[in-house]
Amino acid sequence: MNHVPFLDLSREFENLGDEMLDAARRVLEDGRFILDEHAEAFENEFADYVGLSYGIGVNSGSDALYLSLRALDVGPGHEVIVPSHTFISTVDAVVRVGATPVFVDIDAETYTIDPERIEEAITPVTRAVIAVHLYGQPAQMNLIQTIAGDRDIAVIEDASQAHGAKYRGTPVGSLGDVACFSLYPTKNLGAYGDGGIVITDNDRLANRLEKLRQYGSNERYHYEFVGVNSRLDELQAAMLRQKLKYLDQFNTRRRKIAEKYDEELENIETPAEHADAEHVYHLYVVRTSKRDDLQNHLDNRGIGTLIHYPTPIHEQEAYVNIGRRESVELTETIADEILSLPMYPWLRSEEVEQIIDAVNSF
Repeated sequence: MNHVPFLDLSREFENLGDEMLDAARRVLEDGRFILDEHAEAFENEFADYVGLSYGIGVNSGSDALYLSLRALDVGPGHEVIVPSHTFISTVDAVVRVGATPVFVDIDAETYTIDPERIEEAITPVTRAVIAVHLYGQPAQMNLIQTIAGDRDIAVIEDASQAHGAKYRGTPVGSLGDVACFSLYPTKNLGAYGDGGIVITDNDRLANRLEKLRQYGSNERYHYEFVGVNSRLDELQAAMLRQKLKYLDQFNTRRRKIAEKYDEELENIETPAEHADAEHVYHLYVVRTSKRDDLQNHLDNRGIGTLIHYPTPIHEQEAYVNIGRRESVELTETIADEILSLPMYPWLRSEEVEQIIDAVNSF
């Protein structure tokens, strides 16, 4: 029995290693490591890929969210509407700026934030909504934008799991006021360490973000306001530039694996792709009331799995007394029923068959 890892990033290096080493070598030979040629080039190239004017490289997706909220002047006394079914960074950023997270439920088919619940949660102090494109599935941005736009509420896209995804033919990241991407190694476009980028078409926000990521300054030893140290380094940027060339190819492979799963998995709920969306399957998440038994079954057959996410954020010890929660019943239900199967471009066809056979034998 062959072991199928949930994720094996070493396989990427087997295929792209020479290019990555060449990119790193150029940076090392130049001797310039912070906010230089490659960082600027990657910012421009990724912004162009998304279809916007400005990219601001930062040191993580978490800081991308935090700095975006800062740039939008969100802070104490404000509320930000968020899904509770997401990675912790979405909510952590809200708390870090001193605002109040308002937890709402998800759509029953896509597991992305439910626009109807957003509308119900709005109050006079609602300043922003964070639309998470969860698992690679775009949120329903037309409805979200209509709801927010009518009330002058900012829309932040958390696209950390959705590099290359599209909504109504338009790349995610270009559908809100500002968009945040993580470049963590496991992402569809991942660095070899931490990294993140903010994308926007708003020149005022871009200028403010550029200063915020560097202590509140874009002129040495002159500081307009209190910022942080959050910059994408040259080594990461140089390698990300090479990997960006393959992003669509990698996403196509993910979609083909997902199609195979969709066609052949039996007696289990598989992901629904919204009619307006092009899912890029950062994760392939199935659902069953016997989740723990299925996970044990697959583990015994050498199949690696994970749960994204086992505990809603509003139930986490650190957040249980923070913020306000609206209806979150579905979020609480699926936390006990979801399971992520292996999904990455380097997954071999025979491994996909092994995974399908193991699930179907449950």
